[in-house]
Amino acid sequence: MRVLVTGAAGFIGSHLVEYLLADGHEVVGLDDLSTGRMDNLPTHPNLRLVPGTVLDGSLVDDVVSGAEVVFHLAAAVGAFVIQERTLQGLLTNVHGTENVLDAALRHGARVLVASTSEVYGKNTKVGLCEGDDRILGSPLKSRWTYAEAKALDESLTCCYVHELGLRAVIVRLFNTVGPRQSGRYGMVIPRLVGQALQGRPLTIFGTGKQIRCFCHVADVVPALVRLVELDRAQGMAVNLGSTEQVSIEQLAERIIATTGSSSTTIRVPYEEAYGPGYEDMQRRVPDCSRARELIGFQPQHSLDDIIRSVVDEQVRAGQAVTA
Repeated sequence: MRVLVTGAAGFIGSHLVEYLLADGHEVVGLDDLSTGRMDNLPTHPNLRLVPGTVLDGSLVDDVVSGAEVVFHLAAAVGAFVIQERTLQGLLTNVHGTENVLDAALRHGARVLVASTSEVYGKNTKVGLCEGDDRILGSPLKSRWTYAEAKALDESLTCCYVHELGLRAVIVRLFNTVGPRQSGRYGMVIPRLVGQALQGRPLTIFGTGKQIRCFCHVADVVPALVRLVELDRAQGMAVNLGSTEQVSIEQLAERIIATTGSSSTTIRVPYEEAYGPGYEDMQRRVPDCSRARELIGFQPQHSLDDIIRSVVDEQVRAGQAVTA
């Protein structure tokens, strides 16, 4: 296939690019390198990286025109990015997606739109299903703008599918983690691993009782490819994640044990970490029955596997992050 990956130099995008190249596809990557890195990508004769933003409609049209399949991963992500550049995040996540969908419809490409578990907001149900209600805080709080923007992305995608005939699927990612993910933008596992490797206190934001489920990028990427190719999945939203639950304080303890660090943990109030008025979800656990039924999705990597892979990468690179 001829494939376009937006956000190709980012964490998930770069792993997807490698997977597609290994499978023999021709890949064009689009990335503005605001959070992605050139060194995430291999040098390969079947890969062409185009620098630029999904907000540039003419550029998006140009790169989509040669593609049979588009993986739309470009987005403003990470709690720190959303807090500090809220307007830019909204514009990128909404207008960028509109540009991609419009171009894909015009040129007859299939699309996979990457969404997020953030759309469920403060719904603490164990086993969140794709049709469950969203429970969000005030739209005046920047904390919820990412969830609002991605929900609009999903609504736009559904409209393009059901009203205009676009072939597209939505995936809601639940805390995808692995090598190349940076803690610089608020991602918790690489941030805590970096602190542990430096022997610094591991900073736990809020109470530490928040429950999360983490899924290895190596389990997610093949599922993305299978879903975009599946006719039955067109127009659907599909959860992708692990159901192995862990609190953030337990996560910190496991990271300390894995690294053999002498670090301790400290609690940092949300207001100090993110600014006034910040809210968080206390529990986020997916039901991935739909993905399992559609493509046999079943994560193969445990949380311990994930932690070890992030530790190994940071040790090899000598790049324990500061946060």
